[in-house]
Amino acid sequence: MTTSTEFAIRTRGLVKVYGDTRALDGFDLAVRPGTVCGLLGPNGAGKSTAVRILCSLLRPTAGHAEVAGFDVVRRPWEVRYRIGLTGQNAAVDDVLTGRGNLEMFGKLYHLSAKQARRRADELLEQFGLADAANKQPKKYSGGMRRRLDLAISFIMAPPVLFLDEPTTGMDPRHRMEVWRAVRQLVSQGTTVLLTTHYLDEADQLADSISVVDHGTVIAAGTPVELKSEIGSDQLDVVLANPGDIARATAVLTAITGAAASAHEDVPRVSVPAADRVGTLTEVIRIFDAEEIVVSDIGIRKSTLDEVFVRLTGRPAESAEPLEELA
Repeated sequence: MTTSTEFAIRTRGLVKVYGDTRALDGFDLAVRPGTVCGLLGPNGAGKSTAVRILCSLLRPTAGHAEVAGFDVVRRPWEVRYRIGLTGQNAAVDDVLTGRGNLEMFGKLYHLSAKQARRRADELLEQFGLADAANKQPKKYSGGMRRRLDLAISFIMAPPVLFLDEPTTGMDPRHRMEVWRAVRQLVSQGTTVLLTTHYLDEADQLADSISVVDHGTVIAAGTPVELKSEIGSDQLDVVLANPGDIARATAVLTAITGAAASAHEDVPRVSVPAADRVGTLTEVIRIFDAEEIVVSDIGIRKSTLDEVFVRLTGRPAESAEPLEELA
């Protein structure tokens, strides 16, 4: 007998202790069916521990967790029957070809030989692997192996799919292909829990985001809500003369009372701006008086990266890149 199906994933007060370390410390999460939830946090924040518990691969020390309406501790077999999981390391058979891997897993999911071949063809095309279908994965680049691993997890449309860093090492074109595939799967009713270091990926895909630090959820909401409630507007100033960066930074800090930050890629300085119009007007006036020449100036909403830094005190770490040759 299942419990509430209001949430596809639900945890309350989840705790996991390893010796003196509390990997999870009152972890609460609620994900509605047919949505994508982005689980974000610094390395060591507890994301992987939470996913392993939700997949019934690890028992919690305390608390409660349900997936697809089933308790992960009391009925783990029911949970495993209803989930798909793609970890950070591709788990494919190097002896079989790419097509052979997909057909084998299709048959394991009880598809007929004909259905498995048809589904393999669809996924090879969808994930940009059709030209490499008859090659062994050991001859694939890291990014191609990753896409094959993802394709395998998409053979069936599980009620709940866990995606751990799904596009690490992929070039922009293939990342967008994966995003389209995720959106299509969700449109068919699958719930996705996404962990990623690419905050633009969470911004693009997630209906809701939970930010985890020190084993607990420190903020939750839609991407728009988080950027609006936690991040203020940002004033960006692009300078005509890179030599003016230090003076411009000091002026912006003095005007707003907030720490202005310079960027290395271009002669650009940014600062939080609570008063959009007033700050912009004052900056233009003082820059003109100080003869600081501006190439461009404008107000924008905070990015998810900036919100992440404010919540956790540090930027999202990049995962180790994989070689992407295709």
